[in-house]
Amino acid sequence: MIQHSIWELESFYAPKDVIIAGGGLAGLWSAYYLKLFAPRLKVLIIDKGVIPSGASTRNAGFACFGSVTELIEDARIMGENNMRELVAMRLAGLKRIKKVFTRKEIDFEGYSGYELIDSNQYAGHNPLMKHIDWLNNYLAPVTGRKEVFSLADSKIKKFGFRQTNHLVENRSEGQLHSGKLVQALLKKVQSMGVMVLTSVELQAFEENGSTWLLHTDKEVSLHTKKLLICSNAFASLLLPETAIIPARGQVLVTSSIPDLPFQGAFHYDKGFYYFRNLGDRILVGGARNKAFVEEQTLESGTSTIIQNELERFLREIVLPGRDFTITNRWSGIMGMAPGNFPCIEEVRKKCFCALGMGGMGVSLAAVVGENAARMMLEASDVKVSGEEEIK
Repeated sequence: MIQHSIWELESFYAPKDVIIAGGGLAGLWSAYYLKLFAPRLKVLIIDKGVIPSGASTRNAGFACFGSVTELIEDARIMGENNMRELVAMRLAGLKRIKKVFTRKEIDFEGYSGYELIDSNQYAGHNPLMKHIDWLNNYLAPVTGRKEVFSLADSKIKKFGFRQTNHLVENRSEGQLHSGKLVQALLKKVQSMGVMVLTSVELQAFEENGSTWLLHTDKEVSLHTKKLLICSNAFASLLLPETAIIPARGQVLVTSSIPDLPFQGAFHYDKGFYYFRNLGDRILVGGARNKAFVEEQTLESGTSTIIQNELERFLREIVLPGRDFTITNRWSGIMGMAPGNFPCIEEVRKKCFCALGMGGMGVSLAAVVGENAARMMLEASDVKVSGEEEIK
C-alpha cells in the first residue's frame, strides 16, 4: 500500500470545492467558467487517460453546426424550435472558441463547409431548394445571415466528386486541430489555478457527510463539496440514470494526395459521413449508420465493416481514380443524449453532469460548460461576480 506524504495529502489530494471527472472539452470548459465566475474555487479535474482526451481529441475537428439534410432530419425528430435552439447553442460555442483562442493556437481554418447531395436524398432540384430556402429563413435569427446555405454545383467537377447531383455550401463553417484546442484549454485552465490529474479513473463515489468521497483506481481517495461528471458516454458506468447512449465514431486518414483539388469540411448522408482536408491529406469518418447496434459500444478500436465502408466511400465518391494509402485509423466514443440535447443537470444532491454532446462537442462544449458552471454556482447561492467560494 502506498503511503502518501503530508505534503501530497495537503496539496494534490487535499479536499476540493469542485472535482470534475472527465478532462475533455466539456470538463475543461466547465472548469474555465467555474474559475472565471468564482476565481477562489479549488477545482480539480481527473481523467482516466494519460492525456485529457476522450472523444475530444479523437474527432474530425469540424467547426460546424449541422448540414442541410442533418438539420432537416433534426427538425423532423425534435421539432423545428428545438432544432433552431440547438443550432444557436452550437453557433454560440464556436463564437466563444474564436474569442478565447487565436486561429494560430488551434489551427483554425475558415474554409467553407459543404454537403454532397445524391439522387437518393433528393429526386430533383426543387425539393432541395425548398429545404435550403426554409432553413435560411428559419435560422436567420440565430445565424444573423439571410443566406447561410447555397448551391455550389459548379464546384462538383472541380472537386472531382462522383455520384453527386448537388453541392451545398456553408461559408460559416470551418475546421480546427482538436488536439491543439484541448491543449490550449488545458493550458488556460491551469493558468487560472485548476489542478489536473491524469491517469486517474473515478470508479465510484459516495456521500461522506456534507461532501462526496471519490474512489479511484489509484491508492488514493478524494474529497469534494461538489462533483461534476463530464465523462460523456462513460458516465453511464457511474450514473446509469442519465441514459446516455454510446456511439463509436471511426476515422481514417490518407497519405498525401498530389494536387488535392479541394479544401474544407464536407458532410454526406445526414452527417453520418464526413471528410476534410488535412493539408494535402484527407480525413474521413463516420458510417456508423451501417452498423448502428454494433457501434453503440464503449469499446475503443476500429472495425472491419466500418473501415471498409469508409475506404469504399473515398474510392467511389471522394477520390475516384486516385491512388492513396491509409496512414492512420482510430475511433472515439461519443455520447448521445435522449432528444439530442446535452444533458446538464443535478442528478443527485451536489452531484451534477454535463453529458451528451451528440458528436458536436467541439461546437457545444463551451456553452455546455458555462451552463454547468452557472448551475453549480446557483445551486450554492454563489453569485458569479468572481469573489465567493462554493458552499
